[in-house]
Amino acid sequence: MANKRERQATIRAIIDSRPIENQEELRKQLRQRGWDVTQSTLSRDLREMRVSRIPFQGGGSRYSITADDTDARPPLQALLPPLYTAIDGVGELIVLHTLPGGAQPIGVALDAEEWPEVMGTIAGDDTVLIICRSNAAMEKVIKRLKSVAGPPPV
Repeated sequence: MANKRERQATIRAIIDSRPIENQEELRKQLRQRGWDVTQSTLSRDLREMRVSRIPFQGGGSRYSITADDTDARPPLQALLPPLYTAIDGVGELIVLHTLPGGAQPIGVALDAEEWPEVMGTIAGDDTVLIICRSNAAMEKVIKRLKSVAGPPPV
């Protein structure tokens, strides 16, 4: 068990120190630090550590620890402005468009907000479907999201 904790601490240090785009790059970094792990072991570690890929400024994506024992997920206010591209609504439904890879973290952040107007979210790769309790709630949520996101990109 100590080896697992030490290996995961090394993974955390690598991810915190530089952008890592994929598992193979992370495996190479681990190997340089004396850890020769299989792909399945690394996948299990990443899942247990709640590591996910998030969009990276300038294109591409990188690994990020989205939650740990303290549940320190990035808040909606930090995620929405750089990832938001467009929003529209009809009835009780809102469709929020993001950069590729941005929908999942935004969906999680929206769920964490626990807004009473929102019944739930469904997130794909670049689109979040937000289900509201009423048409009036949909309008209120769109206004709030636009306020958090700021102006859409040009």
